[in-house]
Amino acid sequence: MSISAWGSTLNEINEADRKRVVDDVATQFSSMSLTEMRSDREKLLSRIIPQVQNTLNRLGLQTMDVEGVAREVIARVGGLGFLEPLLRTDSGLSEITVTPHGDVWLLKKGAPSFEKMQSRPTDIEVWRAVETLLAPLGRAVTEASPSVDAKIPRQEGLAGGARVKIIHPVVAPGLGYPSINIRLFEPKPVPPEKLIEWNVAPAPVINGLVKAVSQALRVLVIGGTASGKTTLLSALCYGIPRDARVVKIEDPEEIWLDHPHVVTLEARPAQTGSSIVPYSLASAVDDAMRMSPKWLIVGEMRRGDAVAALFRAQMSDHPGLSTFHAEGPEAAVMRLNLLLAADVGIRAEAAKEMFCQAVDMIVQVGWHNGKRAMIGVWEVEKALKAGNVQFRRLYVPGDEELQPSSMERRV
Repeated sequence: MSISAWGSTLNEINEADRKRVVDDVATQFSSMSLTEMRSDREKLLSRIIPQVQNTLNRLGLQTMDVEGVAREVIARVGGLGFLEPLLRTDSGLSEITVTPHGDVWLLKKGAPSFEKMQSRPTDIEVWRAVETLLAPLGRAVTEASPSVDAKIPRQEGLAGGARVKIIHPVVAPGLGYPSINIRLFEPKPVPPEKLIEWNVAPAPVINGLVKAVSQALRVLVIGGTASGKTTLLSALCYGIPRDARVVKIEDPEEIWLDHPHVVTLEARPAQTGSSIVPYSLASAVDDAMRMSPKWLIVGEMRRGDAVAALFRAQMSDHPGLSTFHAEGPEAAVMRLNLLLAADVGIRAEAAKEMFCQAVDMIVQVGWHNGKRAMIGVWEVEKALKAGNVQFRRLYVPGDEELQPSSMERRV
């Protein structure tokens, strides 16, 4: 028990009372549409907090965490439930997964491995969250459409958007839960200073790469899954002149670019049972070439047609940055060759020549001594030797500076 400033006795809130308050206030907002719930969550929070306080007063209860109760109401009414606090900007997470057995695993920013969340949602809570995520898109995961790709748009107070993959239990057997993977995007641009603060590489190395971008060198960022490729690319974009027209091509959009003249083209997959045609990265690159870009930025390339389109663009003297999944420069050439051969029919020797003419520099990120770091930087030689692409090393961990590049392209 405690005494309020007015001399009246109030009951300290317990878990049962907290649930009672959430249920009561949630009922008052239950008629709100999902669009209203997701439009401006901070504005909505300012509406719900007074109702929480009124309900507490009416029930003779008190809590120091009125805002926390209000956020639980938003989660309840909005349908995201257990996901809502995990999706917040201040969650410190980069990835959220739910297994077909109902376990929730979380990957913290900068961590090498997932950690299991102690609490476990019910299957009803998980399915309601799935419905809430997909409803605004007019999508649903069913036995007829067991695999769905979606995105969470950038929203005030929540993460800077996210890529979502949901698999129905019919093809992901377990205890009736859908399999969910949510990759959270950075909520704001990542400046080069942040990479230095995180000890990704020494300041002269980071600054040298930003300068290389400003000189219009064409840079390919490589690394494994969740190694920080997109984050590094975002920071390198600070080298692009402020007055440059930039066309950004992604699947889905996740790169923050702090420039005034940017157009984003976003690829989309074909939808099962829909007449809507897909829009590929390759089509986006071709369209971008007719949009007078000064710089091209392409998110992770996964198909040979996208690789071929980008290489053609960069060989026509368009500076650009892109990312690719590979563990080393030689592995990048090999994998790109395989994609170009399988998807476009380009022979290996021609593919290697394209690589030499389209890429000036490779930057690899990954894990070093238990943390994300820059693994190496290489310059791409412009002539094959014995039929192979040649590289000149400019940086490896332990170096304090970036070796000067022999290339300098003019903007």
